[in-house]
Amino acid sequence: MPEAEDKKNNIVNTLKSKSVLKQKVYDITFSTFTLLKEILKDLTKEINLDIAGIDQRVKLEFTDRGQFDAQIKVAGDILLFSMHSNIFQFDRDHPVWRTPYVQKDKFNAYAGIIYIYNFLADSFKYNRLDDLGYLIARIFINHEKQYFVEGKRQMGMFYTNFGNEEINRESLQRIILTAIQYSLEFDLLVPPYDTVKIATVGQAEAKIQHSKIITGKRVGFQFNSDDVLVANTNKP
Repeated sequence: MPEAEDKKNNIVNTLKSKSVLKQKVYDITFSTFTLLKEILKDLTKEINLDIAGIDQRVKLEFTDRGQFDAQIKVAGDILLFSMHSNIFQFDRDHPVWRTPYVQKDKFNAYAGIIYIYNFLADSFKYNRLDDLGYLIARIFINHEKQYFVEGKRQMGMFYTNFGNEEINRESLQRIILTAIQYSLEFDLLVPPYDTVKIATVGQAEAKIQHSKIITGKRVGFQFNSDDVLVANTNKP
């Protein structure tokens, strides 16, 4: 049965190439995420020493939330770092396909992802499950430890850097510090009057009991109304 033999050979070849590659990307992404956790813990200690004697409410707090999640509380903000357990390939319209690095080898376009979200600390403190958080960056890492960051404003880097920069402690620390700075400058805005002028009895009761009126740093606005960085533009 030549056809069945061909199919079996295709399966074996795919397992030897693509599947092995994805496992390697996963291992590298996971080790990078483990390193990221260590950096978060170290930064928490260092910054807390620098602000010792100031208001205790603004100190940093690191929390390991499990295998794929970690968070750092910075004053009234929480930055949640989350690694996806799966490996992805970029869609065909993504600018990364136009880089010489990916054009040279399509397997370079398989990447693990680490997400960075910004939430209000009070959203967790008061269990406001409907509150909003915002994705401020995502880190892509491939089988050669090459990486780039997609993100908001100063969080992003050029796709053309992909293939020229390896992820390491220094680059991770730079990303984390930029994310912290961005979250501190990303202020909570007063919602438009018309979006909050009517409330239900249930909302009022929830507000009294648990402060559960929906809140987020761009409350009242769609996320895409805030400028999303396109890495090959000159937006600040």
